[in-house]
Amino acid sequence: MPLDPKTPVLVGYGQVNQRIDDGAAEEVLHPVALMASAARKAADPRVLEAVDAIRVVNLLSWRYRDPGLLLGELIGADNPATVYTGIGGNVPQSLVNQACLDIMAGRNDVVLLAGAETWRSRKRLKANGVRPDWPVQDDSVAVPPGGEDAMEMAGESQERIGLGLPSDVYPMFEEALRIAAGETPDEHRRRIGELWARFNVVAQSNPHAWSNAAYTAEDIWQPSPANRMISWPYTKLMNSNNMVDQGAVLVLTSVERAQQLQIPSERWIFPWAGTDSHDTYSITERFEYHRSPAIRIGARRALELSGSALDDIDFVDVYSCFPSAVQVAAQEIGLGLDDPARPLTVTGGLTFAGGPWNNYVMHSIATMAEKLVAHPGRRGLITANGGYLTKHSFGVYSSVPPAAEFAWEDVQSIVDREPTREALVSWEGVGTVETWTAPFGRDGAPAKAFLAVRTPDDARTLAVISDPAAAAVTVTEDIAGAKVTVDADGTASLV
Repeated sequence: MPLDPKTPVLVGYGQVNQRIDDGAAEEVLHPVALMASAARKAADPRVLEAVDAIRVVNLLSWRYRDPGLLLGELIGADNPATVYTGIGGNVPQSLVNQACLDIMAGRNDVVLLAGAETWRSRKRLKANGVRPDWPVQDDSVAVPPGGEDAMEMAGESQERIGLGLPSDVYPMFEEALRIAAGETPDEHRRRIGELWARFNVVAQSNPHAWSNAAYTAEDIWQPSPANRMISWPYTKLMNSNNMVDQGAVLVLTSVERAQQLQIPSERWIFPWAGTDSHDTYSITERFEYHRSPAIRIGARRALELSGSALDDIDFVDVYSCFPSAVQVAAQEIGLGLDDPARPLTVTGGLTFAGGPWNNYVMHSIATMAEKLVAHPGRRGLITANGGYLTKHSFGVYSSVPPAAEFAWEDVQSIVDREPTREALVSWEGVGTVETWTAPFGRDGAPAKAFLAVRTPDDARTLAVISDPAAAAVTVTEDIAGAKVTVDADGTASLV
């Protein structure tokens, strides 16, 4: 069967790490310059000059009005249409899904997706009192359209108690996983330390990883001077590492255009299918904290659209900002946590390979592409997650064309049929502890504890124990199912 000339194909994938510790500020590449460096690794100048659309993932290291415009100038693209997205770790895979649809429909010819962070250098320069002389776009530069919704992730329930950091929310999902599994705190911490150690093994052999250092499970789950507790039960080595300078670029076009540009077919990777969806934006409304209907439904549908069973998938990269995100996704998809034949990551994860804020998945797709080129005929699954295990995107890839055309579906209407839980912003009374976490200060002690509390009517409210001594009890004792008094202002105390 002849290949449809409009079939979308991934023809370029480049990654860069910037490591400048003692050099002058002018030696440090700004984020868009880092993207340009990754673009030159992804494709030769002829391909970059043919780019007619540039879509940049939202970044935190520097403020641009239209980073795609500046990137186009640096790579020699002629007046490309630009997009600058909203936030979310799901964005890179969503961008691939949209690019494939646009190429199939003839709306775009060669699409470049890019993202980069220079957070490490930016923080270092700021600590030395240096503001880098990086490009500033004035008001004459129009802000391009965005490719992502602007829904606020933290609702009123979280804001009233100060629960906003992902590093505090994901540990609450972790305790919910432990409770559902019936494990003791130490059993569970040891097990997730072993899970993260397996991710670390992959990072050690990934040439694009930010860190190739080796860690044992004990190194990871046990607190130490170099591995302080962040928010119970997570140490620093169980958190995404955003102190990186990393950039990645993907280039997609049609089979017809790839042939015209004389791009070697042995570098082609075909997106077979993709899906997008989200769980409830309010975490208070999630039915259960150790489950994700959007992941279950989205991943299953992506596999169905690609004509694949889970056993047909050879390589996987599960979004890995925190251990709870991996465990929930693996459970919903049906992946084993410890399968030597199919590790859950091709990069090593956001702790070790690097967590450049919203752009990690650009790296995971690029690494997956390299993996698939090295193993012709195999298939790979990418999962992407934004917010508090909220927004999800999936992609199935292979070095061989799909049996049918690329297929995409927004499965939100199916996800919305799933049960949710009544959320009570302001509630007072005696409830039951469902899950919790205790953020630690740099002094090594819990500063407070955030609780998810079930009411006698099985609704949910969020609360905070603000007394450090009382918060310490939530670390030394297993308070799952304990009675707790919640006041109208959201403060709480164990009964």
